[in-house]
Amino acid sequence: MTRTDYEALEQVLGYTFRDRTRLELALRHTSWANEHPREPGGDNERLEYLGDAVLDLIVGHRLMERFPELREGPLSVTRAQVVREAGLAEVAGALGLGEWLKLGKGEERSGGRQKPSILADVFEAVVAAVYLDGGFDAAWTLVGRVLERRIETVEPTGFYDFKTRFQEMALARLKEQPTYRVIAEVGPDHNKRFVVAAVLAGEEWARAEGRSKKEAEQQAAAAATFKRESKGTV
Repeated sequence: MTRTDYEALEQVLGYTFRDRTRLELALRHTSWANEHPREPGGDNERLEYLGDAVLDLIVGHRLMERFPELREGPLSVTRAQVVREAGLAEVAGALGLGEWLKLGKGEERSGGRQKPSILADVFEAVVAAVYLDGGFDAAWTLVGRVLERRIETVEPTGFYDFKTRFQEMALARLKEQPTYRVIAEVGPDHNKRFVVAAVLAGEEWARAEGRSKKEAEQQAAAAATFKRESKGTV
């Protein structure tokens, strides 16, 4: 059963909303919104999208401060370890966000309150809600508090082997070979950067940017590995 005592959730988050409807929207799963089409605002997917970007910015900033000597590639992969789905789901579970989730009847029956993908998504949506309501400083404080241990204990990982790792996982579980597609080339010729998508079974799993196509492919493979491996497919 969904809790509606949002003041208690604000105490858990350590943040009091100016507009509590933002928090309520962040807790709406697609399955709930589909069963309540007349409710304004829809589901939390747009907030999830924004929260993912806010998390990347804050965690990336914190890691740059912690590892001033680390270059872009290893920083990106280290950040991916912090914001991976399994880790965010654990954080959401520790905060008890599943208790406040608004789920459709079918998702409720199938144990949606404990699903890592749903928990990770709702955490991202809540981060976005805090950001929209209180600005960057409020989001920085929340993310810093709940992810501090992960940020302070994560160790840099070499990113050179992630294409191989992602390929092995894809072949073992889906019998598919991942491919990489250049999405865009940005910047002047002397400082060009490449945006590359990692594609598997016709679906884009992640995209990343690098100073060369090879670097962008490695970072896209790392992002795909860390963000999707806990879903049980790859």
